[in-house]
Amino acid sequence: MKIWIGCDHAGYDRKLEVIQLLQERNLAYEDCGCDGSRADYPVIAQKVSEGVAAHPGDLGILICGTGIGMSIAANKIYGIRAALCADAFSAKYTRLHNDANVMCMGARTLGSGLALELVEIFLDTPFEGGRHAARVDMISELEKKD
Repeated sequence: MKIWIGCDHAGYDRKLEVIQLLQERNLAYEDCGCDGSRADYPVIAQKVSEGVAAHPGDLGILICGTGIGMSIAANKIYGIRAALCADAFSAKYTRLHNDANVMCMGARTLGSGLALELVEIFLDTPFEGGRHAARVDMISELEKKD
C-alpha cells in the first residue's frame, strides 16, 4: 500500500508533519505537492485522487485550509470516496463503514496532534465490509449515471 499525499499552500506545514509520521511508520508515500508556494487545491486533489484511483488498495491524504475544497475536488474523480475528517469517530467510521480511500483535513481547523492522530486512525482502520459493502456499491453506481 502506498499513501498519496498532497496539499495546497495552507496545508504545507501540516503535510510535512504527516510525511514525517509516514516515514516513522515506514510507509511508502508519493508526495504530489505542493512545495509551499501558492497552489490551487483542485490540481493537487486531482493528482492524489488519480493516483489512488489507479492503484486500488492505496489511500490518499489531502490537506488545505479547511479540507472542504479538497473534499469537493477529490470526489469528482471516478472511484474516489473522499471524506473530510475532523474528529476520531469520523476518521474511524469513514473507513470502517464507507471504505473512504482519501482523507481530507483542514490545516487551519485542526491542531497538529489531533491531525496526526486522525491520520493514524484512518490508516489503521480496515473496511468492515458486510452490510456496508452493498452501500459502498450503491455509491459506486452513482458514478455511472449520466
